[in-house]
Amino acid sequence: MENLAIIPARGGSKRIPKKNIKNFLDKPIISYSIEIAKKSGLFSEIMVSTDDHEIKEIALEYGAKVPFLRSKESSNDFAILNDVFVEVIRDYELQNRVFNFCCIILPTAPLIKLENFQKSFKLLSEMNFDSVRPVTEYDFPIQRA
Repeated sequence: MENLAIIPARGGSKRIPKKNIKNFLDKPIISYSIEIAKKSGLFSEIMVSTDDHEIKEIALEYGAKVPFLRSKESSNDFAILNDVFVEVIRDYELQNRVFNFCCIILPTAPLIKLENFQKSFKLLSEMNFDSVRPVTEYDFPIQRA
């Protein structure tokens, strides 16, 4: 079974420049997303979707692939995750690669747990869901969100 992990890591963050590769506990924060995807054993390909050559080099160093760079359209301030997802799937299809399941893992999620991947994959593969998304309770009044 072919499963794809997509880690979207744009280089142009305005609020926190280079946030996707800033060190967190002595490693680039994106490395945690790459490592947990590898550790899960669920993905035949772990790729970083980026427009930035420095992010690309760090992603490659930690074992992800960067088979193509993001377009300007999917890298601008108004692009949403769906734009990145559609572009990645299209670019893989142009290479005659099709995946059974795809997972987007944010590059700034160093605390993600392995069991969450396993539970999500089980829901997708055994329960026939179209998609699975993490949801959590918000401990404060919603106005503070």
